[in-house]
Amino acid sequence: MAVFSADFIHNFTLVAKDPQPDLAPAALLIARLEYPNLDASLYLRQLDEMGLAALNRLGSSSDAATDPMRSLEVLNQYLFDEQGFSGNRENHDDPRNSFLNAVIDRRTGIPITLALVYIEVARRAGLQLHGVNFPGHFLLSMPRRPDVTLDPDDPVIVNPFHGGAVLSESDCRRLLREHVGENSVFDRRLLMRATKQQILIRILVNLKRIYVRMRSFPQSRAITDLLLALNPSAMTELRDRGLLAYHLNDFSSALRDLEAYLRFTSRGAGGGEGGDKDGNDEHAEIWEHVKTLRRRVASFN
Repeated sequence: MAVFSADFIHNFTLVAKDPQPDLAPAALLIARLEYPNLDASLYLRQLDEMGLAALNRLGSSSDAATDPMRSLEVLNQYLFDEQGFSGNRENHDDPRNSFLNAVIDRRTGIPITLALVYIEVARRAGLQLHGVNFPGHFLLSMPRRPDVTLDPDDPVIVNPFHGGAVLSESDCRRLLREHVGENSVFDRRLLMRATKQQILIRILVNLKRIYVRMRSFPQSRAITDLLLALNPSAMTELRDRGLLAYHLNDFSSALRDLEAYLRFTSRGAGGGEGGDKDGNDEHAEIWEHVKTLRRRVASFN
């Protein structure tokens, strides 16, 4: 299914913005892009079963209840050794790595979807872990002591892509340089917990990037619809949706989105209708698209 209905998008928005912490229902809705007949209950049940099994293993460990590091060891052993979850290093850009059902079926994924499995299983087992929107490589964090809430200045940082390895600050600095560049500047605020909405947006942005690279424009456009539903003020997504509609020869939709993009982003910039008075090359290019689209749409009337 390359197009989401208005009802589907509305339902996704409600689930994604629900204050409950569970991520799986919204992630399984995203998977409907490639698996339109997906039965989400089957995968929620599997997460429940894994959570119960993890709880039993934690309960059988005498020190897991008082030692968060030991509880991580138990959970890592269960998820990565017993259940066989691992990072997909061979084909990182396989879209299936971003769909929760496929990650559970295939036992492999990218950092953010492995983190999602980790969070959901841990929560069912009574452990509090949070996503970390680290640049280039999604991570996890948890409190150092079981009797305190997460301290954003001193969490335990976990890498779900590498078997749940615990990272030091120097490890995080190295990871940042690896993904962002040698001139990257580390700040401990990069390790703060991500919100539910931020996690879902990152999954969608990853998917959109993959589909655009594959030139799978209908899927890219459907994902952009979800991104705009979560954040209607995301002007780059409005622009991209217009350009994707242009690629798909949906000229009236492309014109509507690109005109709106120019209108919203030109306010206060001192530009004209194209917003390019100050040499804004992107606006100038979009304005040329808009002029072409106006001619094409007019010829259909």
